[in-house]
Amino acid sequence: MSHTYDFQAGEVLLIDKPVGWTSFDVVNKIRYQIKIKKVGHAGTLDPLATGLLILCTGKKTKSIEQYQAQEKEYEGTFVLGKTTPSVDLETAFDSNVPVHHLTAADVEAVSAQFTGEISQVPPMHSAVKINGERVYKSARRGETVEIKPRTVNIKSLVFEQITLPEVHFRVVCSKGTYIRSLVRDLGEVLGVGAYLKSLRRTRIGNFHVDQAYQLTTFIDQIKAADV
Repeated sequence: MSHTYDFQAGEVLLIDKPVGWTSFDVVNKIRYQIKIKKVGHAGTLDPLATGLLILCTGKKTKSIEQYQAQEKEYEGTFVLGKTTPSVDLETAFDSNVPVHHLTAADVEAVSAQFTGEISQVPPMHSAVKINGERVYKSARRGETVEIKPRTVNIKSLVFEQITLPEVHFRVVCSKGTYIRSLVRDLGEVLGVGAYLKSLRRTRIGNFHVDQAYQLTTFIDQIKAADV
């Protein structure tokens, strides 16, 4: 291994989270491999999202909030005209609206409404806690919970490619921003609804996903070193 790890003293690990894994799945996998309980992540990624996940081990877990507070950058694709309860492909479609009347200019025109300080309500299918329980658990039971809006900052929102009904975008935003909420609200403003087809976190602060290990590569390194 090119790097000697001291997981107990504390390491900051950059992992490119694979699709289908929860952020906690990744924490658990690494915790099992390095045989240390003190492992945490700085900023949850949805199971269907990929990209940069910062993990801290040992004494470095004290730095988690510091990393979590940093600016984040994402790229992804949303689809106009269809919605799902989770605003991504984790749940089935529940509406289908024609979008033939929309133009790329119509889509571009709404981006200004979602730049700067905005108020957003986290999705019902999210890890937000209400009365000590994560709201996605209530959602899965078919219950509706009131989630209060929060102020977040969208530093930039760029629609890089518009091939309706799909829109490829890049967003730079503050801690606490829900991209699914952004997509849901964009769809509502355009009057047709929308869902998030794919999402990738490319940056947290000065850490870029290009610097991150593939999870399988990192695990193989740990096994080879017999840590």
